[in-house]
Amino acid sequence: MQSRKRLHLYLLLLVAAVVVMILLRTGMKTSRNILSAPRDYNEIIASGELNVVTDYNSIGLYVSGDSLQGFQREMILALEKEWGIKVNLFLENSLDENLEGLQTMRYDLVARNIPVNIQLKDTFAFTNPITLNKQVLVQRKQEYNDSLEPIRQHLDLAGKTIHVAGESPAILRLKNLSHEIGDTIFIVEDTTYETEQLVIMVASGDIDFTVCDEKMAMRLAKVLPEIDIETDISFTQLESWALRKDSPVLLDSLNRWLDRFKATATFRQIYRKYY
Repeated sequence: MQSRKRLHLYLLLLVAAVVVMILLRTGMKTSRNILSAPRDYNEIIASGELNVVTDYNSIGLYVSGDSLQGFQREMILALEKEWGIKVNLFLENSLDENLEGLQTMRYDLVARNIPVNIQLKDTFAFTNPITLNKQVLVQRKQEYNDSLEPIRQHLDLAGKTIHVAGESPAILRLKNLSHEIGDTIFIVEDTTYETEQLVIMVASGDIDFTVCDEKMAMRLAKVLPEIDIETDISFTQLESWALRKDSPVLLDSLNRWLDRFKATATFRQIYRKYY
């Protein structure tokens, strides 16, 4: 069983690598044409192109058979159709690099589920909330973990080691939680694997704990019966897209489009498909 799951993990990583190479090749070609001048809505519409970055997972963008899927991808395609412009979609998993790309104007928009907090709002602008989410502890169920009962109290995380993807938004929450319980939670930042792969590693027994947003965890639990996702790590948070503060017209235009689009049957269909 474990060898089969490891095989699935390695296949997933191989697919991710192939997609990264394809999209980055497209991105490198497009990036040569990105303007250094300020880009707000009018400049973007005049150029006919919007530069958007998302992440590789079942919510952002992923490969399914011979096609590309993903909640963020379908949202961006709907925006592309509405505005009548070309969207250059980049793929980059690191949130820090996404936000740096905004500041250096490689991207006009970061389209991924970003938990909005005070620190980020000081530097970046955020759209109206697109989803509500929270972070949960991913561990193995008792029957798959030598009869050990899953952790339900935050105090019981004292002294435990939790693996998270490098630069994950969960790191800040875990550090705050460590202060709240008055004890050490050991955080291992994994720069090789992303959150979905870490969840698979929990299921296969390679690691004991990771943290994942609830919606992604629920999706993965359907195919990984070994995992327990019932322990909350955070309160419910608003999740939005990010853009530069010097793009106020773009922010207003995105918010008006989101408000209209979220009321449509098309949005409800996309949401049900991925959530």
